Amino acid sequence: MTTTLKDISKEAGVDVATVSRALNGSYGVHKATRERVLAVAKRLNYRANLTARELAVGKSHTLGLLVPDIGNPFVTEVVRGAEDAAYAAGYHILLCNSYLDSAREVQYMRSLLDKRVEGILMHSVQTLSNTEVEELSNSEIPVVLLCRSPSASNFSGVCVNHFEGGVLAGEHLMELGHRKVAFLSGPRDHGNFIEQGKGFIKAVTSVKDSAPPVVLNGPPSFDGGYQLAKKLLEQNHGVTAIFAANDVSAFGIGRAIFEAGLSIPDDISLIGFNNVELANVVRPPLTTIHQPKYEMGQAAVEILLGLAKSGRLGVPEQREFGVRLVKRSSTSAPPKKSR
Repeated sequence: MTTTLKDISKEAGVDVATVSRALNGSYGVHKATRERVLAVAKRLNYRANLTARELAVGKSHTLGLLVPDIGNPFVTEVVRGAEDAAYAAGYHILLCNSYLDSAREVQYMRSLLDKRVEGILMHSVQTLSNTEVEELSNSEIPVVLLCRSPSASNFSGVCVNHFEGGVLAGEHLMELGHRKVAFLSGPRDHGNFIEQGKGFIKAVTSVKDSAPPVVLNGPPSFDGGYQLAKKLLEQNHGVTAIFAANDVSAFGIGRAIFEAGLSIPDDISLIGFNNVELANVVRPPLTTIHQPKYEMGQAAVEILLGLAKSGRLGVPEQREFGVRLVKRSSTSAPPKKSR
């Protein structure tokens, strides 16, 4: 059974208030009494009820972190940065994984609000609805959106320049000589993928003899990329290069290319987005757009704790990181004879 303050009080021969002061290191307790209480508490294996103590002072030292898919290595690296920053500040992370399910995401969001966490980090599946924005705003709990453009809402956020990433991908493929390319994107209404597409299309269409990119939308997952690539190859657009919504999607696209009896990059060049650690392990190593995942997780926690301590919930802070192209072996000049 759980040892209580009353049990220690009875064993040590002092009242409960004295036990509480002794355990908390408060003034007004004789040294010999404090030592006796601590000895009894240790012998009875007493553990403080941290939840009750936190409720009493109104501080949980817990942050909620809501992510779409912990199996995605990009998400894992962001979480690692957030967890390290929280730990260094004396906070715990309560992780919720929505599995790309918007209904589950909303349920977790409300659960975190009910638990009165001191702040919420959200890497949301889709754009927050007006109802969800209102719920979060009315809670008076600070919120930081991960990987969302500053225009996504009035909340604080940490993101990268997805438009610039799309431009870098498009320019790279154009410089290699590709003129028929595709963008296998994420959900049609997701701001990040919209910005990637805008940048990619701008870079591609700025080359006079290039055809407009083929754009297909689907889940930004391994299976999503696989299915989109199968559809693209069946439609036989004759593309010689593919820009993927993210690295995990690119891995699925690579599988579809190989199953079709084609080679990367001899038949089709492939470029991803995120630069997860696995991108340098797969064969051929994946050319991709790098974003500083660990640092983004750290920055999100720093902003969140700053908001929580200052109480300036109405003054959102936006932090945008830069991106860069990482050239590897999955991209090369197009084949002399297109398919």
